[in-house]
Amino acid sequence: MSGVLIDKLRALVGDANVLTEGDLGAWEQDWRKRSRGKALAVVRPGSTQQVAEVVKACAAAGRAIVPQGGNTGLAVGSIPDESGTQIVLSLQRMNAIRGVDAANLTMTVEAGCVLQTLQETAEKAGFLFPLSLAAEGSCTIGGNLATNAGGTQVLRYGNARELCLGLEVVTPQGGIWEGTSGLRKDNTGYDLRDLMIGSEGTLGIITAATLKLYPLPAARLTAWAAVPTLEQAVELLGLAHKRLGAGLTGFEVMGRFALSLVAKHFPALRVPFIEDDGVPYCVLLENSDNESEDHARARFEALLETAFEAGCVSDAVVAESLTQAHQLWHVRESIPLAQAEEGLNIKHDISIPVSRIPAFVEQTDALLEDELPGVRLVNFGHLGDGNLHYNVQAPAGAHNGDFLREHEDRINTLVYEAVRQFEGSFSAEHGVGSLKVETLEKHKSPVALEMMRAIKRGLDPQNLLNPGRVIRLT
Repeated sequence: MSGVLIDKLRALVGDANVLTEGDLGAWEQDWRKRSRGKALAVVRPGSTQQVAEVVKACAAAGRAIVPQGGNTGLAVGSIPDESGTQIVLSLQRMNAIRGVDAANLTMTVEAGCVLQTLQETAEKAGFLFPLSLAAEGSCTIGGNLATNAGGTQVLRYGNARELCLGLEVVTPQGGIWEGTSGLRKDNTGYDLRDLMIGSEGTLGIITAATLKLYPLPAARLTAWAAVPTLEQAVELLGLAHKRLGAGLTGFEVMGRFALSLVAKHFPALRVPFIEDDGVPYCVLLENSDNESEDHARARFEALLETAFEAGCVSDAVVAESLTQAHQLWHVRESIPLAQAEEGLNIKHDISIPVSRIPAFVEQTDALLEDELPGVRLVNFGHLGDGNLHYNVQAPAGAHNGDFLREHEDRINTLVYEAVRQFEGSFSAEHGVGSLKVETLEKHKSPVALEMMRAIKRGLDPQNLLNPGRVIRLT
């Protein structure tokens, strides 16, 4: 039976695009290299029609499909299970830019387009596509939309959902829903676009999208500020909102230990204030505006002066060029890579109301230190929108693998219970995947869970698209 399906798939997309032998690790192993599955085959269609035909063939054979973009997700949601029976459907060949509509401020692209390519294409056309992630050189827009990715500019532009005006989607039955018109107003029933975005390939396969574009900013200013406490980081954020308004594009917070890992593992990078023991946190803030460079810089520097006077900033550097700004952002974006160099760690992608983040961190830090003396906390993230990457590293000298095996479940329980207490979410931008299915069942209300199951059953009654991800039906 499997052989008949493989032959059918080869007839649909070509022999070279159905992979069953050799090293399939690029498709079978997750980005963090903590999980690996086994695929019956990796299928690489080159068009939406081919995707639809592949889905029809798999549905007829009763074979589950795992849609995959750049495979850079952090919730183990885009690799096959270990059964050897699932088809990985890779969309990387579908990477065409279908068109830029300058008057409509939109760009229509295929799902396999790499995010950085979209940014560069938009810029060449004189526009900004603001979605920005550390993995932008390899992640794809289909995956970004399937997980409703966030990144560093959510504060101003929103998550991937807010940047998308329309989708093209292949249904679990192999139908094609064409919804890429780029309308900003379309009040004709249920919002299928928003239903598909964030569904992690469990309800349909995104094959193309129409995305919002913005004018390129005339001025872009970046500062790196030392702050004495998280309370004062929140105070600085409030000042920035008042002084910069919609021009406040990014506001990142980074704990001292997180930055020390960058300094340790990437010594060529200059980490501001890392040698100052009295700097527990740093903030990276960015202002993008359409006013003149001189006017924007004057307002930006006035903000920092006010922050100094208020005592919420103890030191700061302002980038003097775009190159210096990129260097500062590179330090921030190197934190996850430095963590990986330090060894396996326990990642938490959480969101908390901004006003409650200082109390959450104080309480949870103390709780973990009491439970596991010497534990090291890698705390950084998008303070501007309340999203922290509150990660846990083993004590110095401890074996990372042993630490995870012995303590990961307990640490996750402690952190997620604290998140619940502070009315937050255990997954802010990374999604649920297979990694957090049980956590979802513990933290979502029975009513919400049953609504999700009803949607999944209604759209995918065979449970063929990414089964066991996000929501379990049994």
